[in-house]
Amino acid sequence: MHTISPALLNKPIRIVVVGCGGTGSAVAAGLPYLHQALLANGHPYGLRVTLMDGERISATNCVRQPFSVGEIGLFKSVVLVNRLNLFWGVDWEAVPEHLRNGSRLTNDTDFVIGCVDSRAARATIQEVVTASWSTIRYSLDIGNNADTGQFVLGQPLNRLNRHNAMRLRTIVDLYPEIANAALDDDSQPSCSAAESLNRQHAFINQTLANHALALLSRLFRFGGLQYHGAFVSLASGAAVPLRVDPKVWARIRARNKRLRSAGAALV
Repeated sequence: MHTISPALLNKPIRIVVVGCGGTGSAVAAGLPYLHQALLANGHPYGLRVTLMDGERISATNCVRQPFSVGEIGLFKSVVLVNRLNLFWGVDWEAVPEHLRNGSRLTNDTDFVIGCVDSRAARATIQEVVTASWSTIRYSLDIGNNADTGQFVLGQPLNRLNRHNAMRLRTIVDLYPEIANAALDDDSQPSCSAAESLNRQHAFINQTLANHALALLSRLFRFGGLQYHGAFVSLASGAAVPLRVDPKVWARIRARNKRLRSAGAALV
């Protein structure tokens, strides 16, 4: 079982969401509810959230993401943060730029939630959260195909976590190919293109976002977790949990090595 650090129960919990597309916007919309739940349960500060995305809203984004034609040309991160601040009365921030190699998040960042749709972007997140200066406690990756996906909460191997033998394994620890930019298929439309309606079923982003937020809610409310992610299928209705268990992690790595030659990989 994984137990939360007591420090997170007595300070503002700082979360950076990287990517404000289909999944990132769904995560952003759910975080105020988590914030309110923390306050109602006695947390003294709740969440302090930063949304990070350098992409501007296009006409195609208005097809399956929560943006309107009147917002075309504006930064996704800024639009979403302004909405949340006005509606919920919070004072969250937007960074209208892409996370890049060498980017330095503030050292008080507790969670980085990756809502990106390429291996190259995941590689950048991995580089930042495992940098020598980093004391980021957790990274939460959310990714999907047409009607399947996964969310995995891990503790990146960095200055803060490197001596923790029982640290939660990240998505990159378990599936290294997920951050291999050479495996990206540039011929596929991005998750913001209208054509993606044919390859991403409705509600897959919201389903994964809600599962991931529920995981965080359990971590904060009960102080621990017996699972730190899951693999979800809308086609079968199944959600297979990823247990907090070194034996499970070892089996995944061994199985992944066997499958790698066949080209099976998460996205």
